[in-house]
Amino acid sequence: MERFTSKIVGMMKAENLFYPQGGPIILCQIENEYGNIDSSYGQAGKAYIKWAAKMAVALDTGVPWIMCNQADAPDPIINTCNGFYCDNFQPNSNQKPKMWTENWSGWFQSFGGRKPHRPVEDIAFAVARFYEKEGTFQNYYMYHGGTNFGRTAGGPYITTSYDYDAPLNEYGNVNQPKWGHLKDLHYAIQLCEPALILQAPASLKLGPMQEGHVYTDESDTCAAFLANIDSESDATVTFRGKSYHLPAWSVSILPDCKEVVFNTAQVNVQSLRWTTDTGSGDEEVDTQKSFMTLSETPWEIYKEPISDRRGNSFMFGGLLEQINTTKDMSDYLWYSSILVMENLNSSQIGTSEFTLSIHDMGYATHVFVNGNYIGSGSHSGQLAFPINLNSGGNKLDLLSMTVGLQNYGAFFDTWGAGINDVVVDSNNHGTYNLSLEPWEYQVGLQGEAFQLFAEQGNSMYWTSVAEVPRNQPMIWYKTTFGAPEGNDPVVLDLESMGKGRAWVNGEDIGRYWPAYHAPLTGCSKDCPYKGPFNQDKCSTNCGQSSQSRYHVPRSWLKDGKNLLVLFEEIGGDPTQIKFLTSSISSVCAHVGETHSSTLSHWTSKDLLESIPMVNIDCGIGKFIIAIQFASYGTPKGTCGSFSNGSCHAVNSRLVVEQACNGRRTCSLAASNLFFGHDPCRNITKQLAVEAICS
Repeated sequence: MERFTSKIVGMMKAENLFYPQGGPIILCQIENEYGNIDSSYGQAGKAYIKWAAKMAVALDTGVPWIMCNQADAPDPIINTCNGFYCDNFQPNSNQKPKMWTENWSGWFQSFGGRKPHRPVEDIAFAVARFYEKEGTFQNYYMYHGGTNFGRTAGGPYITTSYDYDAPLNEYGNVNQPKWGHLKDLHYAIQLCEPALILQAPASLKLGPMQEGHVYTDESDTCAAFLANIDSESDATVTFRGKSYHLPAWSVSILPDCKEVVFNTAQVNVQSLRWTTDTGSGDEEVDTQKSFMTLSETPWEIYKEPISDRRGNSFMFGGLLEQINTTKDMSDYLWYSSILVMENLNSSQIGTSEFTLSIHDMGYATHVFVNGNYIGSGSHSGQLAFPINLNSGGNKLDLLSMTVGLQNYGAFFDTWGAGINDVVVDSNNHGTYNLSLEPWEYQVGLQGEAFQLFAEQGNSMYWTSVAEVPRNQPMIWYKTTFGAPEGNDPVVLDLESMGKGRAWVNGEDIGRYWPAYHAPLTGCSKDCPYKGPFNQDKCSTNCGQSSQSRYHVPRSWLKDGKNLLVLFEEIGGDPTQIKFLTSSISSVCAHVGETHSSTLSHWTSKDLLESIPMVNIDCGIGKFIIAIQFASYGTPKGTCGSFSNGSCHAVNSRLVVEQACNGRRTCSLAASNLFFGHDPCRNITKQLAVEAICS
């Protein structure tokens, strides 16, 4: 570890990248969240942390070192906070700044798991509370979601997608309203900066669950944060002789201690719908568009051998641990053995009176008996399958797979994978424990050894087929497709497949497993932002594939024909695979007249400076061609399903069309002045709009 750390620091120094050298690196980190598990190591864990701190400081980077979630980080190492909330975190010395190194913008998704979401109102609340209570540094994990291409996903069972519900999504698009609302929050905090650096804030009690923190000194510089930490009820508080309305679970930011420029619960930015048409122009495919299906393309196949180990196998007496055997060169390890059954009578042959029991350490296993696929199991534990056996020799082939290696936890480096117990039971023939018998091993697949996923040089192994085999295990598929025009992100829809791997032009797209569905229960129809958040609070996707769509970077595509190769393990229908593109089809906004004014107008003398406004923007190269919905009054619903309420200004659509149609962007105000009249007196009004982009 010292050699590795010294090597990295030396490389940075050689390029003059540390701040004292004129470079951009202002912090270094040693270890990550070791404090969560160090008690498992006893005194050795404590000694290790001291050693790691001393070793890091001795490398003399000229910038501070930090340890995340390490409450006893030795001086001068700064201990920092990771989590959904860090406002109550305090460093272990008053000489160290209060730093939040991982603000979890969402959560990772697992194969077999629901899709997690974190409301932007809650993230904004957490950030505002952190700076309200003397925070100095905050970093999002993740700010830009991404993709675990190839075999880089951790876990186990973390999906290929690592979108993380981040402000910038997996494809590089802005995730609205999360991106825009946080941008406004950052600007509001920046407006407070002259006061934030003065001294510690004064704390004020404004109500039973309402409080304020004021940054000021003898000068006129002043900034205030007014918080309502009640998760159910709004509140009205008095601060410096003025009344302020605080929505539940929110923070209002006052850069001058007078005017609210931002409230974390009031979202004044647009949301987006990502959808377009197919080649025919009239079919909508969920939130993305299909530019090509593969039902008519020519296919070639290669059947992965089940019992033929060929020349790269070896024998060993007993069951080997998988990770040390494969050296992590492949997800796959074959375990093969012969079970000899003597004196089976004719009534027993072909019956299922035998049970094959397997204990596997993870992470998934496919079972074949005499070349026939019997079934699969996932997650570590005991697997049991009824099997048919023949009189004489019976071939058992077990394909064990890793699905992302364990990457956290005490002693996780000692956790193994693979199969460690195999038993065949029968009421009439007793028990056969095969665990210590001779086993034949093959690391990886024949198709991997032949590099069937490569663009060139392996045509000898492929067979063209007039009719594509469907719902059959252990088949490699190959076809070609054309790249779409434009710059919209490209997505591979593998909903029709089971489990396997995918490559485009030789590039490894990653693991797919759409056959593994999320539980039927535990999802949220609505996602309330009020109250403490956890990763299971706002889940969707119940009963559906955990991941069916896969990012294909445009840099991997080329003009003309592109190659798609799949290895399907358990059976699927490749003719139903689609290629999709993702682009904005409509933009929505929903803003209330009680919201704070738009930040861009805060310092202006514009007539609308105190009026809540929202900006509609279709993005570069797109324009507003129609207004799908517009209502100033008491509209109901969410983006894509807005409807009029009991109060509705009849000229709503006309006013919005005049302001927006034909433009890329337009600004709309939630006010009687903007719409020319009050559609319902003494009622708090809102503006809801959905604009079509093209």
